[in-house]
Amino acid sequence: MMTSSRILLSWSSGKDSAWSLQRLRETDAGEVVGLLTTFNAAADRVAMHAVRHALVEAQAAAARLPLWPVEIPSPCPNETYEARMREVIERARAAHITHIAFGDLFLDDIRAYRIKQLAGSGIEPLFPLWGSAADTPQLAREMLRGGLRAVLTCVDPRQMPEHFAGRQWNEALLVELPPAVDPCGERGEFHTFCHAGPMFDHAIAVQVGDAVTHDGFRFADVLPTSAISPST
Repeated sequence: MMTSSRILLSWSSGKDSAWSLQRLRETDAGEVVGLLTTFNAAADRVAMHAVRHALVEAQAAAARLPLWPVEIPSPCPNETYEARMREVIERARAAHITHIAFGDLFLDDIRAYRIKQLAGSGIEPLFPLWGSAADTPQLAREMLRGGLRAVLTCVDPRQMPEHFAGRQWNEALLVELPPAVDPCGERGEFHTFCHAGPMFDHAIAVQVGDAVTHDGFRFADVLPTSAISPST
């Protein structure tokens, strides 16, 4: 790939997005010029990950990259989502973006959907972490050895116990996961917020708050420590 490539990275706030940024920088795939994140407009949080907007801003600052926020309604009909994405693609073309990168790992239907979204736009998709389901245990260990730190913000109780919400994603947690759960949560078993790693200039100080169940998922609220009042 030419070094003149300008890459916009789809950014969920989780570990896979964060490691995609690290991989893109390590491999000199091109210049990553921004982080693209969709937010639930009503809650002002990342869709599904339920991460606060302020924390994603903190990630972008620590990564030294501008954030490209896209607000979507909740619930969001697919046609509305796709219309918002078309607007982003037009903006990206105007900014001379050549590629949009995604942190997908092995789900073929998701990859095909990404490719379809960009077809004919002049912008190519990138999948810096792409492999197979058999690769994710090694990928998880690579992330942890590389210094990535993340916390589980959302758990699907239909696939794993809800008490994992709010836990640190680390070696101990990987050992405790049910055998059918992908160690990277690629099938939607869980979602994360990455608060430290080599892709950031500094760690993001956070604390895990209350956990709630909503729409069948268990969510742990992650807060910036500056938003927490000292105990008296």
